[in-house]
Amino acid sequence: MSVQLQFFPSRQISLYMVRLFLTRTLAVLALLVVVLQTLDLLGQSGDILAYPGNGDAQLWHYVGLRAPQIIARFLPFSVLLGTLVMLTSLNQNSEIVSMKAAGLSAHQILAPLVAAALGVALVSFAFNERIVARATASLSAWEAVDFGPIPRDSGVKSNAWVRDGNNLVTAAIVAGRGTNVQLRQVEIFNRVNNSLTTIVQAPRAHYDAASQSWLLDDARQFDVARGTSRPIGTVRFGHDIRPDQFTLAKVDPDALTFNQLRAAIADLRDAGRPTASLEASLWHKLAGPLSALLMPILGSVAAFGLARSGQLFLRAVMGMALGFAYFVADNFSLAMGNLGAYPPILSAWAPFFLFLLLGETVLFRTEE
Repeated sequence: MSVQLQFFPSRQISLYMVRLFLTRTLAVLALLVVVLQTLDLLGQSGDILAYPGNGDAQLWHYVGLRAPQIIARFLPFSVLLGTLVMLTSLNQNSEIVSMKAAGLSAHQILAPLVAAALGVALVSFAFNERIVARATASLSAWEAVDFGPIPRDSGVKSNAWVRDGNNLVTAAIVAGRGTNVQLRQVEIFNRVNNSLTTIVQAPRAHYDAASQSWLLDDARQFDVARGTSRPIGTVRFGHDIRPDQFTLAKVDPDALTFNQLRAAIADLRDAGRPTASLEASLWHKLAGPLSALLMPILGSVAAFGLARSGQLFLRAVMGMALGFAYFVADNFSLAMGNLGAYPPILSAWAPFFLFLLLGETVLFRTEE
């Protein structure tokens, strides 16, 4: 078969380029994670150690929860920078020129990188689903209790609040579903004529299905007018508050897997709540990892044309600018989707297809 008709014309070249691409990407990712995790830990270590009893174990636990978030966020950046480093090196050594002299087109040279980037995107999606979502949920719950003990529950949510008539009820931790919902660090702000009168605080609360109300344990009441506090023991409240109002009060899309977020959106839709911003985040769970697929195409401007122009550094900067412009457009579009200005599908997928067309246009106009 003719070289021009083969998508991967050489097994040796393909494996060679895939190996270079993956090693450069992983090296850049490791460097970014070490630097950013160190800076983040320096900023958070004081708050972690401020809780009585916390020590080195809690610092390492924080690293274990925070590192997956950093990896997920900066993996596409690493693919972009790894692509630029690799293609720039191949050009400096005239390897791109040799490939084109052997009859390979620009797309054939990039084909192994695109295939490897697709594999990176699939691994990224699985990593987000299995590790990042759980780590985000656990870290959010841990931060909500100032790095103290949190209930061991996979469905934990943090910083939820609901209205009970004229009063406000907040809970730092919400764990469980249905009638088994448990609340931690509960505060009830009792108001009369929009004026705060008392604040009831309790370390925990649970739903009593028999009376269809909530029970506070070891509660204390603070009188705003007198400035005094006194224990009031067990208190019943919230006869009109359903358990799902706490579980649906705050849905963090980053702390849920794709299927969990889709189920939460269905629950909110059934309850008559707006879901546009969550739908945008749902679609972005697919579009985000696939951004790795764009990086070899956007960074390809650094690979070709050097023999004619000789401006290697300028082309590398152009490739980096195209890649970072995608991330800016992606974040802007997602923000517009969260505000309801863009439809959810458009806000998640428009930047991907726009820059895919832009990268292909640049590649065709310059090399094909």
